[in-house]
Amino acid sequence: MAKSIPKIGSRKNGRIGSRKHPRKIPKGVIYVQASFNNTIVTVTDVRGRVISWSSAGSCGFKGTRRGTPFAALTTAANAIQTVVDQGMQRADVIIKGAGLGRDGALRGIYRSGILLRFIRDVTPIPHNGCRAPKKRRV
Repeated sequence: MAKSIPKIGSRKNGRIGSRKHPRKIPKGVIYVQASFNNTIVTVTDVRGRVISWSSAGSCGFKGTRRGTPFAALTTAANAIQTVVDQGMQRADVIIKGAGLGRDGALRGIYRSGILLRFIRDVTPIPHNGCRAPKKRRV
């Protein structure tokens, strides 16, 4: 049986691209995951490879302040700053979750100057799935 020849630049053999010269990325996808406790913003290229990410916790917010709209705004600005430097001009936004950081993160993305093609909400909604926990008796 013949050996397979590894592809140059595949994920198995290390880095994709060069460290010294970052790729010019004109288009990308911005994922916002807003829970009640934290907000995570991930920026990828069109193929889905992560370029930059940030969370409210990594921006220095602790405890309940991580779920605030201001923390989400700071998180979005922090994640997008690096990709704007790499030349990103257009992006799609995909938002998931019901947290307070949804609007704050979107406001931070607008302020960065990136043109948005569309904003999609992919929050999972059950079609009456699991049985709810029983009510508390106080």
